[in-house]
Amino acid sequence: MQIITSVRILVFFLLPVSLFSQSSYVPLGTKEDDLLNRLEIKSGDSVLNFSTVKPYNRRLATREVEYIDSLEEAGVIKLTKTDKYDIQRFLMSNSEWATPRPEFVSKKPILKSFYKNPANLFELNTKDFFLVGNPVIQYQQMYERGNKQNLFYNSRGISIRGMISHKIAFDLYVTDNQERDPLYVQKLYVQDGTSNVRYPAVPGVRFYKNFKAVGGVDYFDNRGSVSFNASKYIDLQLGYDRNFIGDGYRSLFMSDYSPNALFFKINTRIWKLNYENLFMELIPDNLRGGPDRVLPRKYFRMNYLSVNATKWLNVGLFDAVVFGRENHFDFQYLIPVLFLRPAESDIGSGDNAAVGLNVKANIKKKVQLYGQLYLDEFVLKELVKSTGFWANKYGYQFGAKYPDAFGINNLDVQLETNRVRPFTYSHNDAVGDYTHYNQAFAHPLGANFHEYIGILKYRPAKKLYLNAKAIYYYQGLDSAGINFGSNITSSYVTRQKDFGYNVGDGNKVTSMNINLLASYEIKENLFIDANLQHRTYNKAVGGSFPTTVFSFGFRWNMARRNFDF
Repeated sequence: MQIITSVRILVFFLLPVSLFSQSSYVPLGTKEDDLLNRLEIKSGDSVLNFSTVKPYNRRLATREVEYIDSLEEAGVIKLTKTDKYDIQRFLMSNSEWATPRPEFVSKKPILKSFYKNPANLFELNTKDFFLVGNPVIQYQQMYERGNKQNLFYNSRGISIRGMISHKIAFDLYVTDNQERDPLYVQKLYVQDGTSNVRYPAVPGVRFYKNFKAVGGVDYFDNRGSVSFNASKYIDLQLGYDRNFIGDGYRSLFMSDYSPNALFFKINTRIWKLNYENLFMELIPDNLRGGPDRVLPRKYFRMNYLSVNATKWLNVGLFDAVVFGRENHFDFQYLIPVLFLRPAESDIGSGDNAAVGLNVKANIKKKVQLYGQLYLDEFVLKELVKSTGFWANKYGYQFGAKYPDAFGINNLDVQLETNRVRPFTYSHNDAVGDYTHYNQAFAHPLGANFHEYIGILKYRPAKKLYLNAKAIYYYQGLDSAGINFGSNITSSYVTRQKDFGYNVGDGNKVTSMNINLLASYEIKENLFIDANLQHRTYNKAVGGSFPTTVFSFGFRWNMARRNFDF
């Protein structure tokens, strides 16, 4: 909790006597993400361009959705019937900020108190207090070819959000989970000598316990935050959750792959600017097991400046550092202005600093082009000479989104490629590497890879969701004890040379992961899912490991749990 003590002074100076309306945030990975993506592109709206920073603020997102809805009614833009249906459901789910509509009131609430709003099990909306409560449940039964284990995912809990006097917002999400995953996922936490992973970890999970037979795990997923306004343009949020920076399926800056973390966020939104300061407390790489103990800490500091250069073009500057001190947070990094690299130099530290560029362009309200450039370290003269210098550590992303593709309503196409050079994100110790609780803080593959992603989403009916996803990549793994720069938990000091490193060097792996998903929404946020996955994983040295998994289940007020790597 050291970071909370450190930022308390900053909060004190930012907090005035009076507070303005505050909002909770839309959870990551929900169906609202797809709607907001489509509306941003099809409307060309400059305010939604700030969607690079996730999760979304409910108040701001609802305001923009209502505005876009009014444009459609006025004939300014064209939306499909499914878009208009989704807008209605979005506003109904965010009724604390939406203009009241007849469809927000159930014709037949249960016991007069439940589902008075069709979107929420319980909703209380008075002048000074708003409260929503929903169950969160998911069960998947999985069948893997050649694996006799009983594979499943079982999660149940509760989600609560509320607001006091339109000044303080809060949210809470708690689930109890048990699962036994496909064998390729189990290799991340069942250490049998065949895994390339140095430290065990269940994807997206912090502490876990073994559950029954080999491969089963049991854990809690707890999230929550408190938010309020420091002024008309400045939002403050203290929470324990995940954050995401980017417009793609992946992020090279910060993704939601790693577990929840403690954070304090300052978001300043004025004119054409959105500026976010993020302070996070992370857990360094560590071996699981042994007696109970207080785990060590490390810290992540980020500044992200997003600028609407034009109505259709958004440019973002990313500036971050990962660091650790034995007994305290480094106050040098509290200054909430770009850039952190000079602060790192001033104190003579060897912290892991990085910068990045994010660009997004909405072309003629039909296509969105996006990309990222992540710079860890580089030496320009070696970069120009293409010597494969180990310290030229960088990654890039290019992508495109095409809603209503080829004139077919509700068919969305997304293409993306990601490439990260060897040793990117790694450091000379476990404190400075770009990880949290033994997991990559950005891209799940770590480094030394090139990836291609294709996604098709189709809605033939309002309640039927069809998704097809293909992910291909090649990556160079460590071989014969030699560090080729893919495992970001390995210190770059252990490399055996300085030059001649190229993406894919080492024990080269090629992998294709294909997912076909059909989901039907029985009632609001209650889905039945059927998924077919086929994954190939071929090592130059070590053989091939094909995987075919079929899963069937349901989920209620939850995003589906996936393993897309």
